[in-house]
Amino acid sequence: MRRFLERALAKAPRMNEEQIRRLLDILADENERMGTVLDSMLDGIVVCDSAHRPTLFNKSAERLLPLAYLDVYDRPVWESVSDEEIAGFLRETLESEETRMDREFALDAKGSTRIVSITISPLVREQRIRGNLIHVEEVTDKRRKEAQLRRAENLASLTTLAAGVAHEIKNPLGSLSIHVQLMRKALKASCDERSGTIHRYLDVVDEEIDRLNRIVVDFLFAVRPMDIQPRDTDLNGLLSDLLDFLAPEIERAEVRLERDLSPAVPRLRLDPRYMKQAVLNLVQNALAAMPRGGKLTLSTGRGDDGILLTVADTGTGIPEENLPKIFEPYFTTKETGTGLGLTLTFKIVKEHGGEIAVRSREGEGTAFTITLPLPPAERRLLSHDSAAGERTPESRTPGEAS
Repeated sequence: MRRFLERALAKAPRMNEEQIRRLLDILADENERMGTVLDSMLDGIVVCDSAHRPTLFNKSAERLLPLAYLDVYDRPVWESVSDEEIAGFLRETLESEETRMDREFALDAKGSTRIVSITISPLVREQRIRGNLIHVEEVTDKRRKEAQLRRAENLASLTTLAAGVAHEIKNPLGSLSIHVQLMRKALKASCDERSGTIHRYLDVVDEEIDRLNRIVVDFLFAVRPMDIQPRDTDLNGLLSDLLDFLAPEIERAEVRLERDLSPAVPRLRLDPRYMKQAVLNLVQNALAAMPRGGKLTLSTGRGDDGILLTVADTGTGIPEENLPKIFEPYFTTKETGTGLGLTLTFKIVKEHGGEIAVRSREGEGTAFTITLPLPPAERRLLSHDSAAGERTPESRTPGEAS
């Protein structure tokens, strides 16, 4: 196209009005074609001049970044980006004239998390840097599939390990517990003045046996196929019962509880036992993240993809590098944790046909959002409403009855 323009400009002085009009039509068609191609791309493209002002951007860039103003051409690109973290990255990189590849950011999107990858490279023409090219790609599905694959591999290895653990540890633990009880009986029958001290030692042994038993039970629970028995359940009622049960523990932790349970949530097909366990794990994690108190928010509502259940805290948050690992078996930052609580929650949600996502900032808090599928009757109703909305009077064929 550039060569064509050079030849056309060289001939311009000899062109008549009709030829110039035809040339302008060609240029307009070519410009429209380029705009159509850019707007049809799934990835976002932003071209900036040497002053870092956008000279061209497509619809995907406007959606993914996202751009907050209409007059984006009159200011540096970072001033038009609504996300502070992305805006800071763009400013730092563009002003330092660096090339940055595949920097990822997590964005909130209607109760879920969207991950975008941004690459900034120089725009070179005639061996000179004329500006910058910003490429934005959404990698949410890619990262989710990678995480799911890792979890599947880890759960497979966990299955093999747990079978061995059950055989090699659980039976000896039972034998140890029986012999501790026999030792207690023997001590009661003796008049040894040291029996009180020995009893205290045996108390410690009992506690450690119980702790090992709980670890083994958690392992088995994580790998054993779940016998999910769903039934029509009032999700809000289930959550209220659980929070009432946990109220003394929440109060002792000096945590303020906020409930935001939407009355628009329909009855769902759930197994109450397992769903309570999943939410209990999230609430206990939230309390552990707020050792000096804070606010715990539990909310429900309707989203685009189903029913949303969110457990949010104002605790210490999760470091960004740990976010991809939190649902993996054995991963824990607690000194006494087994690393299986969130793995079990993930498994329970999946068994119910749902999804779980997390968004967190270190020092600010964490929010886990569970998305549960709508009941079939609700899905059919939504489909019917959508179809009815599409059949407007203008869309009827001639002769069709109103």
